[in-house]
Amino acid sequence: MTKFNELNLNPKVLKAIEEAGYEAPTPIQEGAIPPALEGRDVLGIAQTGTGKTASFTLPMITLLARGRARARMPRSLVLCPTRELAAQVAENFDTYSKHLKLTKALLIGGVSFKEQDALIDRGVDVLIATPGRLLDHFERGKLLLTGVQIMVVDEADRMLDMGFIPDIERIFSLTPFTRQTLFFSATMASEIERITDTFLSAPARVEVARQATASETIEQGVVVLKGGRRDREASAKRKVLRALIDSEGDKCTNAIIFCNRKTDVDICAKSLKKYGYDAAAIHGDLDQSQRTRTLDGFRDGSLRLLVASDVAARGLDVPSVSHVFNFDVPGHPEDYVHRIGRTGRAGRDGKAITICSGRDEKALLAIEKLIQKEIPRLENPLKEEPETEAQKPEKKSKPADTKKADNRKADSKKNDRTKDKEPRGRGRRDDRGPAVVGMGDHLPSFIALSFDERRTG
Repeated sequence: MTKFNELNLNPKVLKAIEEAGYEAPTPIQEGAIPPALEGRDVLGIAQTGTGKTASFTLPMITLLARGRARARMPRSLVLCPTRELAAQVAENFDTYSKHLKLTKALLIGGVSFKEQDALIDRGVDVLIATPGRLLDHFERGKLLLTGVQIMVVDEADRMLDMGFIPDIERIFSLTPFTRQTLFFSATMASEIERITDTFLSAPARVEVARQATASETIEQGVVVLKGGRRDREASAKRKVLRALIDSEGDKCTNAIIFCNRKTDVDICAKSLKKYGYDAAAIHGDLDQSQRTRTLDGFRDGSLRLLVASDVAARGLDVPSVSHVFNFDVPGHPEDYVHRIGRTGRAGRDGKAITICSGRDEKALLAIEKLIQKEIPRLENPLKEEPETEAQKPEKKSKPADTKKADNRKADSKKNDRTKDKEPRGRGRRDDRGPAVVGMGDHLPSFIALSFDERRTG
């Protein structure tokens, strides 16, 4: 088995790796680090949770160990789709570069421009940024990208989902043609292939797993709720979620609960807290300081349940997440793989359970088609199903004789009311019976006669 000391990394980087407790590289690290150290472009394709972050930070730190940054001209650039992933990359950089005098800056939303400008003005070796904030600094004239030697694009498929591809293309055009590019993605959509063909030069392709596959260390299951009233569906799912958490008992040391919508994230978190569960919400509408506090609490174990939108599905490195619960079936099959990839990381065992309502079964089938396996169906822990249309109490029907009697009574009352009222409109009245209504003053006699015959016949 290959060891890190066989990969030609800087001795000070190797010392930091050893102090972090790692000995052997993961497959993506073993495949990507050697060509990256040679200065080649790298296209890395691997499922989430396989150690992609270290596969570019380690060679990048080694290559940057010699040299010095200039003001407003970073020597390397790492682009990440979310603030959380950018912060994680920054943590990795701090961990592995602690014995080297390299500087970094983190450009993400929710942090003041003034603080970030001060770091850039002093000069940084590594600039870690989200695309939008990076372009904000560039357009304000506070940043130059002409000194970038190494450019990294992390979670490119997530960039595509979030609509960042035009920004990525623009950023590529602002960097030198001679730069080295390290490009990582879990899946390879046609749009991503177009970008790699355009901006990467003869890249070393490192693919360590079939695209969009779930780790074999993750035990998967789904609880399918049949039927049920739509207005009570969310409440029924929350009840099932609580029962699933309880049924896992002490095995569920911590868990991430994924919802499709931000409003459902808040509602689900409040509901869990109401029933005495240690839970908190995280999604894109929360300010950065609150998101950071929540994540820190989840990482240090003071928070047990993290209710999240897909902003937390990519890149969050919490190695010991025991469970993932999908409160909603994700609309995009690839998101399922990234969600459940939050558990079972670094070779650990994990468990992922999805709650599927009847109308989400089509999305569930799409997921099974993508991962090329059937997800085992689990028994509803409540031992009951939500009320279906067939289970609703039927109205008691009256016997046929009773119905006829009621109809006769109704007709009799109707006739009585008709007799008491004067007929509406214009008509003719004579001693042969009630007036013929609605025929006008010049009613032909043969028509009136036909009415009379019908009445007396």
